[in-house]
Amino acid sequence: MISHGWPGSFLEFNKIIGPLTNPKEYGLDDSICFDLVMPSIPGFVFSSAPKYPYGPRKIASYYDKLMTQILNYESYYAQGGDWGGAISTWLGYEHYKNCKGIHLNIMIVRDRNGPQDEAEKAWQKRFKNEQSLEEGYRTMQATKPQTLAFAMTDNPIGVAAWILEKFHGWSDLRKKSLIEVYGYDDLITNLMLYILTNSFNTASWIYFGRREEGGRVINFDGGKVEVPTACALYPKELLSWPPKSYVDRLFNVVQWNEFKSGGHFAALEEPYTLIKDIRNFFKVIK
Repeated sequence: MISHGWPGSFLEFNKIIGPLTNPKEYGLDDSICFDLVMPSIPGFVFSSAPKYPYGPRKIASYYDKLMTQILNYESYYAQGGDWGGAISTWLGYEHYKNCKGIHLNIMIVRDRNGPQDEAEKAWQKRFKNEQSLEEGYRTMQATKPQTLAFAMTDNPIGVAAWILEKFHGWSDLRKKSLIEVYGYDDLITNLMLYILTNSFNTASWIYFGRREEGGRVINFDGGKVEVPTACALYPKELLSWPPKSYVDRLFNVVQWNEFKSGGHFAALEEPYTLIKDIRNFFKVIK
């Protein structure tokens, strides 16, 4: 199962579907290939809106039911960035009997005990400084999503500005422009998925829902994600990763790779490094 986030969609995975499902056609070893399930988050584009906002923890419970009770898989693995990373984390934490491993290209959850050494404290200080310029949209969508919706409904220019600013700010543009990285087709198609389905409003609800679920802390009971976990670190990720010592307290990390290029939308921006990392993860755990 591969899960998207905001302001993305299933379109993000268009470049990785072929090599993961039919690797031989792309010159890759076909001893590792996958069935892929890539649902739209409830309230996003073609998925119907929930009756009330809820966050990644509840979504993970629905995804687990989708995989095991509707699609009848005996077990599965989860991958994700952005909200998909949070959903995958909850799958590995609470649904470990079915979800046998997770691959993350974002670290959203936090340790309830906070940083433990100087390197972790330095990261936290740096992280807070970085996020001070990124909190505006997040605060609005987590506290007043309906107010924002009135400004965006029937306002495609507003939706485009709100979303494209995130693609520009969260991507690795050190050597290429936004258009060179993604192309017009993918940027416009992703926008139109939100506009034509009139889902900008309900797609924001997950922020409100996460706040109602308790925020970013996952280890309420002192536990950790015990299933094998792979971490793919891209340098221009919106949420910079903590030191590995911090991550190790929350996850059973069996693979940790730091890449030289790429940002928040890894599947679109750096599909080949992500494909290789996912495949390598399965070599490790198999």
